[in-house]
Amino acid sequence: MRTEFFTGLNARLGGLCLSFMLTVLLLGMFSSSAWAQEAQAPPAAATEVAAPPVEAAVPTAAEAAATPGFDKGDVAWMLTATLLVLMMVVPGLALFYGGLVRAKNVLSVLSQVLVVFSLVLLWVAYGYSAVFSAGNAFFGSFSEFAFLKGFTPESVGNTPIAGLPDFLFVAFQSTFAGITTALIVGAFAERIKFRAVLLFSALWFTLSYIPMAHIVWGGGYLGEMGAIDFAGGTVVHINAGVAGLVAAWFVGKRIGYGQTALKPHNLPLTWIGAMLLWVGWFGFNAGSAAAADTVAALAFLNTVLATAAAVLGWTLVEAVTRGHPSALGAASGAVAGLVGVTPACGTVGPLGAIVIGFVTGMVCVWGVTGLKRLLKADDTADVFGVHGVGGIVGAILTGVFSAQSLGGTKVDLDIGHQLWVQAVSVGFTVLWSAAVTAVILLVVRALVGLRVSEDAERTGLDVTTHGESAYEV
Repeated sequence: MRTEFFTGLNARLGGLCLSFMLTVLLLGMFSSSAWAQEAQAPPAAATEVAAPPVEAAVPTAAEAAATPGFDKGDVAWMLTATLLVLMMVVPGLALFYGGLVRAKNVLSVLSQVLVVFSLVLLWVAYGYSAVFSAGNAFFGSFSEFAFLKGFTPESVGNTPIAGLPDFLFVAFQSTFAGITTALIVGAFAERIKFRAVLLFSALWFTLSYIPMAHIVWGGGYLGEMGAIDFAGGTVVHINAGVAGLVAAWFVGKRIGYGQTALKPHNLPLTWIGAMLLWVGWFGFNAGSAAAADTVAALAFLNTVLATAAAVLGWTLVEAVTRGHPSALGAASGAVAGLVGVTPACGTVGPLGAIVIGFVTGMVCVWGVTGLKRLLKADDTADVFGVHGVGGIVGAILTGVFSAQSLGGTKVDLDIGHQLWVQAVSVGFTVLWSAAVTAVILLVVRALVGLRVSEDAERTGLDVTTHGESAYEV
């Protein structure tokens, strides 16, 4: 039952969200100006001292060794990797999801992916600080590096990767935060309110992505336990996949789901999106080495092999079970392979990557068919079936094939113990993401509602939410 407190709130939430963002940014600008003045203010006597001779400006060997530096090859690669991950989201993920929905909703999905990714501003506001600062086992400090306090264009060594400019590491990690949150959009596409998407995404980024990234990569609970997650099997894919499943349950099924065929409107768009994801994923996986080195080369090769193996695995299962392989299946298999190898790409050998990709491709066919029916969820773009299931398979198999005896890079790895650690990390991620997502959805539903009206859903969100149409007749 709505109370007077919420009267008219739906009509004003767009302004509320915008006000929230502007307030955060203005506070950051005010604080950052003080930090910048402190960092850039010259010494009081600077104007009274003559410029030293050229010879005096040459540093000694000891001074040069003490000066933070970086390898320009590493920097060039990481700049490229960051751009590749950006390409994964816009246009890659947006086109992949856009082709899977009906023609009347394609612009709404494209808009949701773009705008949700743009909430990456929150990463600079407090996200980076809460992930990579010292804290407890679950959260870092939300204020220590807020709005990148203490960072300058010249600063090096203030991040976990000492060999990169600080801003570059922040930028690279921001793309991970953005794509993880945007992945969830595909689960509730075609029937959710735009303002609900924005509010949900901001809260989920804060309460699910940030703690999981800190827990695994920022010195938290699972990282200390020894969980292997090279590029985001738990932090990104299981986290987003479980959130998508819970969100699909909360939002409910689309009108006509299970009664009429709700077919993708443009499979070539989805196919192109999947291939852009594959190309961009080299930045995602190989970029997680944070250097242009042998680890990046291993991750690069494994990203090729696992994806190709998953395409073959998915295609084989479809050919046997359905009598014909599909283009959508092959594209979905590519994404499944990419998901499966993500946690393992820097620690398994080529053979391990092939096995992980092939198994993940086959299992994810069941994830988007049989398991989906068992769960009774209208997960529009099969976010859980591909990212959730694929992430779980990949995370578990990482504990096997990372062993040096099986071609991996981990010397003397106790496979049994590592499997236990990987299983704990999977279980923890599933429970954390499910619980946090459920609470957030309850809050969003109470404040603004989750679902558009039946008339709006039948007409299509392109027209009713955005006032435009993708295809003019």
